[in-house]
Amino acid sequence: MKRYILLFLSVLLVSCADSHQIMKTSTSTAKLEKTASAYISVPRDGPYGHINYTGSGATTAQIMLLAFSRYLNRVETGNTYQSYDDALNYAKENNFAYLVFPSILAWEDRATEWSGLPDKVAVKILVVRVSNGTTLDAAIIKGKSGLATFGGDHPQDLLTKPVDKYVKSLF
Repeated sequence: MKRYILLFLSVLLVSCADSHQIMKTSTSTAKLEKTASAYISVPRDGPYGHINYTGSGATTAQIMLLAFSRYLNRVETGNTYQSYDDALNYAKENNFAYLVFPSILAWEDRATEWSGLPDKVAVKILVVRVSNGTTLDAAIIKGKSGLATFGGDHPQDLLTKPVDKYVKSLF
């Protein structure tokens, strides 16, 4: 009987765990300067099928802002979505050293506790040197909730830890 209880508890703990993945898509080893500044653009809101998750772009930008603010003296986000060219021009005009350009690839907010389908998120991040437009680093961050979330997880909850880890690796 003890074995069955331990097995049940083990399965329950594993199904509660979120998973995260950081996939570097560049081979750059450049380190960012802590005395520099960064402009973080707001990505388009994340769609899933016919659902558009309003505010997910601004939420993603805020998560990036918190992570980069730990290392840089001056960090700012946009107010609305900008294309890459518009964001780069804004960063140049306002004397930022880096442009952080996130793009939401997946944003799935599910009723996991009833459906058995996990929440998912995937965000591509480009870090660009504003002065010459060179991409210094690029990565895709993915997150997936556990199955036993008890209603507490959302896609944005899956971003904070891996974004913090990724940003730390840049310095």
